[in-house]
Amino acid sequence: MRKNRYRRFTLIAICTVFSWQLSIAQNSRSLGMDEAIHLSLQNNKQLKLSGAKVKEATASLHESKNNMLPDLKASGSYLRLNSPNIDLKVKLGSGNSGSSGSPASVNQVSYALVNASMPLFSGLRIHYGIESAKYLEQAAKLDVENDREEVIQNTIAAYSNLYKAKAAVDMVKENLRESKQRVGDFTSLEKNGLIARNDLLKVELQQSNVELSLLDAENNFKITYINMDLMLGLPEGTELIADSNSFQNLDDAGIISTWEESAFQNRKDMAALSSRGKAANMGIKAAKGEYFPALALSGGYVALDVPNLLTVTNALDGGIGLQYSFSSLWKTGAKVAQARARYEEVEATKDILADAIRVQVNQAYENYLSSRKKIDVYATAVDQASENYRIVKNKQINNLATTTDLLDADVAQLQARLNYAFARSEALVAYKKLQQASGVLR
Repeated sequence: MRKNRYRRFTLIAICTVFSWQLSIAQNSRSLGMDEAIHLSLQNNKQLKLSGAKVKEATASLHESKNNMLPDLKASGSYLRLNSPNIDLKVKLGSGNSGSSGSPASVNQVSYALVNASMPLFSGLRIHYGIESAKYLEQAAKLDVENDREEVIQNTIAAYSNLYKAKAAVDMVKENLRESKQRVGDFTSLEKNGLIARNDLLKVELQQSNVELSLLDAENNFKITYINMDLMLGLPEGTELIADSNSFQNLDDAGIISTWEESAFQNRKDMAALSSRGKAANMGIKAAKGEYFPALALSGGYVALDVPNLLTVTNALDGGIGLQYSFSSLWKTGAKVAQARARYEEVEATKDILADAIRVQVNQAYENYLSSRKKIDVYATAVDQASENYRIVKNKQINNLATTTDLLDADVAQLQARLNYAFARSEALVAYKKLQQASGVLR
């Protein structure tokens, strides 16, 4: 009977553990860098905002083009009047109504107007307005591309942090297993009187410190993948595992002049400023257009009915209208000055950005060179730390080194391994930053 209960309990425990592991597996997901970038671009809110600005610029362009189309207006009214005094200066022919000579009784008026106008010349304001809107639309699209590169770079940096956080957890867990093994060994030695009680306490203290470090590493990893979930639009709490193969291949740094040349040719923010500069130049020409008169082709239809007095039908008109405001001679100058100031502002911003681009490219280039060198240095440091730990461990066994020396060597070995694991991911982020600064990040 007891055996049956024990077997039943064991089966329930196994099922419980299996279900827990299955739920963990369902909430864990391997994630490649390309997939992370794709999801980030798909769910990024800043890109959605930039897309809305493009739509706004496109609508403004359509609005500018609509200024070339004719205007068609229609209006009509029905009015009630009092008993006005009417004195016609035009002699009316005699009729058969028998009411000749009596005053007309007018108490209402109704009329309808239809007017069409087609602009022929407006000082080229319409033309330059359309050109300016085209450049602004182009600038908005370039802003989207620039924001897209920023999103990609941020995603790569976040992906690198995800990889480093998981690597730290794995390495600290491995170090904890070694610490537990060391505590077990020292416990046996202390029981046999081969080491002092103080040495056992030291390794137990280190085990406690490693356990605390593991808690910090696991907490950091959890925060990292939750932030990544929000960035990628994934269910919150999905544990993401970065692919270490994403950090294996590193390209050559090349020469700095090539990167600078690429930056001035491919940077989207510089191209957007150039488009805004062209739009501002068109604004100057559009403002100068107000010095000139406006010429338009117009036509219309009028219908009027004043009972007992006048009826007008089929009154068509057409012709060319000329309009000129003499006040533009002294008012337009201020508008032209404002347009020129906007153009000069854009040009000054371009110069500032050009200097910033040179600084960004050089800084990113040097950071990438440094990152590549760190990989080699840390690789050597791992070998040195491992060999140092082996030597100190042998010395400690032969009572030629203290337990403190052994623990210090163990910490140095863990730190060297962490530094090397982080170095490759940081080098990839640095290279992508160099690509972004040069306008070739895709």
